[in-house]
Amino acid sequence: VLMPALASPYMDQVTGGAGVALGHFGTVGYWLSGTIGKLVGNREDSLEKYQFPKGLQFFRESVIATSLVMFIMFLIASLAAGNAETLRLSGGQNMLVFSLMQAVTFAGGVAVVLYGVRMIINEIVPAFKGFADIVVPDSKPALDCPITFPYAPTSVLVGFIVSFLGGLVSMFIMGLVGLPVIVPGLVPHFFVGGTAGVFGNATGGRRGAIAGAFVNGILISFGAAFLLPTLGALGFANTTFGDADFQLVGILVGGIGNLFKGSPYVIAAVLLAILAAVLIVGTVTHKGSRAGQKAA
Repeated sequence: VLMPALASPYMDQVTGGAGVALGHFGTVGYWLSGTIGKLVGNREDSLEKYQFPKGLQFFRESVIATSLVMFIMFLIASLAAGNAETLRLSGGQNMLVFSLMQAVTFAGGVAVVLYGVRMIINEIVPAFKGFADIVVPDSKPALDCPITFPYAPTSVLVGFIVSFLGGLVSMFIMGLVGLPVIVPGLVPHFFVGGTAGVFGNATGGRRGAIAGAFVNGILISFGAAFLLPTLGALGFANTTFGDADFQLVGILVGGIGNLFKGSPYVIAAVLLAILAAVLIVGTVTHKGSRAGQKAA
């Protein structure tokens, strides 16, 4: 409930006030990307305004563009692994064919998600509104991060690539400073990084998308490394999360647990105090936002 409220002002800019909120565990990164975009860019300079040359107009179709980007990513990974390892993993497929099939499969999965998003917007959201008007007036449904993809498909791809670069930079820095090395994964950087690119673009255009997504890539990489000890203490050694909200809450809870080790009532009291503070701040912010809207 709190995280969708945090992202709601930026989400309204992304959707043009479509009446939906964002309910996904990378919200801290999205909010940070939107804030950075507002500081460094100009929302009028949107990535979505850039036109492809006439001969490349077919790349405006998100499935085709995603297939191409993922083909390049899989091909680079296959070349880095070497032909022998690629043949082993692919069951004897040619490297190019294997990379192409993986890219098309990934893009097909994204297409299914996007068509599902359109169905949710067209059918489930109106049904929710009818229910909400009676039970919880002024509420919004909070939906998963692909809800943002149809609004800014170019920003999704730019955000993915730049967030992945942020993950690569973080990987080398971690190795230098002695932290656990987190190898960037395609799935978290595509969905989380792509959404960060959409938020950055909505508030800061081209520069906002690039800067916001890059910082998001660094955030989810270092957050994953800092969360490792907490999950290790729970018996999940060498396991972590790729979403910023899980990382933030996990590090916070783990830190409180270490601080008040052996005192479960104190831990519960501290967590409740934090929750109460967040609720108070959220309520005051929401009332201020609504008062500003009425004044406008």
